[in-house]
Amino acid sequence: MRDKKTSRIRRGKKTRSRITRDRATRMNIFRTPRHIYAQVIDASGSRVLASASTLEAEVRVGVNHGGNIAAAVLVGKRIAEKALAAGVETVAFDRSGFRYHGRVKALAEAAREGGLKI
Repeated sequence: MRDKKTSRIRRGKKTRSRITRDRATRMNIFRTPRHIYAQVIDASGSRVLASASTLEAEVRVGVNHGGNIAAAVLVGKRIAEKALAAGVETVAFDRSGFRYHGRVKALAEAAREGGLKI
């Protein structure tokens, strides 16, 4: 029997293999109960072009708790700014097997509003 984490990792591998096959720059996210992280990784998978998380000082000033939707929105806007500054406009959204719901959805929508094409 699979547990929650194993199932999530399996779903994430399937998505990641599809993105790798298409040779797309990907925006990878990871969430914990306390924080949310986002990275923009180049098509080869070897370099991180931009990253943002609720651990950054600029984001921590804006939120009381890093594990809520308001924090995810700030991280989404910040990752969009950093990706555009790095010259990346289009990314494939790698949600790491997490459901497109709640904080994951809020981060993606904020990144779109920030000018990133997902």
